[in-house]
Amino acid sequence: SRAARPGEAATAVDTSRAEEAFERATMLEARPGQPVAAVMQAYRETLALDPALVPALINLGNLHYGEGHLPEAAALYEKAVGLVPESFEGWFNLGHTHHDEARFAEAVRCYTRALELAPESADACFYLAVAYEKLGRSQEARPLWQQYQRLAPDGEWIALAREFGE
Repeated sequence: SRAARPGEAATAVDTSRAEEAFERATMLEARPGQPVAAVMQAYRETLALDPALVPALINLGNLHYGEGHLPEAAALYEKAVGLVPESFEGWFNLGHTHHDEARFAEAVRCYTRALELAPESADACFYLAVAYEKLGRSQEARPLWQQYQRLAPDGEWIALAREFGE
């Protein structure tokens, strides 16, 4: 084993400090009336302590998404799914960024992966069906509309799912 060089210890991930910073950021975000920029900064400080903290990446991505900063949100979600390929929320939210930028084939890829990770997600069924419809692939969307109806018989988009699922 080699000796540590000066400054190396300072670059090691301090998970306990990162987790404390993450808790502070989530508490700040939950407080009504907090400026988005302040909450974003709190998540950035968390990621400075642990760049691989996936919940912080996703939460910061969500804030960027909410502000309409789609490339920034997509980059954070991409990093999250690169670190944790089983991250349903990362794939699902990445699908939203692609969908909102009219990159429907990419949205299909992301929503498909999200649905593989959470087969009971009515929302993933819905958004994957919508993305297929936007690509003119109604035949592939139809079973998803039907699956949405089974998973969410009282769901927000049930009328749409019934119309397209026939």
